[in-house]
Amino acid sequence: MEKKFVPRITSFLCTWCSYTGADLAGTGRMQYPTAIIPIKVMCSSRVDPVFILKAYLKGSDGVFLGGCHPGDCHYEVGNYHTRRRFAIVKKVFELLGLESERLRLSWISASEGPKFARVANEFTEKIIEMGENEAKKKIFL
Repeated sequence: MEKKFVPRITSFLCTWCSYTGADLAGTGRMQYPTAIIPIKVMCSSRVDPVFILKAYLKGSDGVFLGGCHPGDCHYEVGNYHTRRRFAIVKKVFELLGLESERLRLSWISASEGPKFARVANEFTEKIIEMGENEAKKKIFL
């Protein structure tokens, strides 16, 4: 009997918007996969690119980064920094031959519980289609 692939998706979520959106999805009884492992951060800009790389190389099948919509950041420009850093991280992944499609950045506000559930479901389905992260077996830190 073959085991069903259950992905592991590390999710860095801004406490003010995306994490609260995830909480709203949960209290609203919206379904989203248990593959999403939330890590609450004060701002999406506080996520060091090394955290993303380590999560990926230490066994996550996908890494999700959620923040406030541009212009709505509680720290004014944090999500603009996030957007720039994320583009660089994706480029580094491509240069290293890693699957940059396993990374996702989304802007989700505190009132967008249904959007959080939808994005979580879409990303999880994409990761399931891609299969297990092969880099975790080949590369270690």
